Amino acid sequence: MIKRLNIYLKEMYPPFLRGSLSLILFFEIYFITLLSNHIVPKSIGIQEFVGVFTVFGFWLALRIADEFKDYETDKINFPSRALPSGRVTKKDLKVLLIIDYAIIIILNLVFMNNIIYFAALIIYGILMSLWFFAKKYIQPNLVLALITHNPVELILDYYVISFACIKYNLPVFTKTTLLICVTLYFPALAWEISRKIKAPEDENQYVTYSILFGYKKATMFVLLVILCEMITTNLLVYKIYINTSAYLISMLMIGILTIRYLWLVYNGLEFIKNPKKFKLGKRVEIYLYVTMLLVLVMEIVNLFIR
Repeated sequence: MIKRLNIYLKEMYPPFLRGSLSLILFFEIYFITLLSNHIVPKSIGIQEFVGVFTVFGFWLALRIADEFKDYETDKINFPSRALPSGRVTKKDLKVLLIIDYAIIIILNLVFMNNIIYFAALIIYGILMSLWFFAKKYIQPNLVLALITHNPVELILDYYVISFACIKYNLPVFTKTTLLICVTLYFPALAWEISRKIKAPEDENQYVTYSILFGYKKATMFVLLVILCEMITTNLLVYKIYINTSAYLISMLMIGILTIRYLWLVYNGLEFIKNPKKFKLGKRVEIYLYVTMLLVLVMEIVNLFIR
């Protein structure tokens, strides 16, 4: 079983890559929550790293749940993947899922201060894995699946936000925390849509947004989502740096973030002109990772200049 699970993780959920992303995402949200309230974190300890592992473990749980949910269609559309190909079994993944949930639940009960928000995250994740008890309506409807499943990213963001706010005696639900949440949600939404946009020649029986709406309209919607993210990101940068002596740094960050946005707009327009040139989802994924790193770097720089 261990050998089979190692094959699965290597192919479907590389621990080092996903662990690095979990670390970056957690501290991106954690620092931006504090800095937007003009608070410098006093210490980083075991709670923060339990939070990082919770992000990692929760993403893993969603990945495994998707294996079960999409098993029949994956046998047709992605037969070479670990589970459909038989290189890992459903029993293996059930054991991994139980261990994963057990670890993050125990760690949160012992160390974390935001159990209610953690419970909301876990309950929503379980409901997602069960198609909210409406599989026959949600599974064949890509838009309905997006509406019901994608908000889990918002709940995950609020899990981290709530930890930071409770630790530093801040209100959890404010205009600022809402701004943070939607700003971080937009790139995830853009990626979720873009990875299901294909060139007409590449379409098959796998339902995509490009089949439903056409690849041009679907791509323009992705660019609109990213425009919203660009606006809210700049608002956050302004809020973080207002009343500080780092005006020039804030202008530099806004400039860099704008260039990043223009790069994706250029790629989106290139994809519309020639959809066979590259996969849009890969470019949006790069945009997502670069955004996370840029914001985290901005936050760390801000900590040193305060």
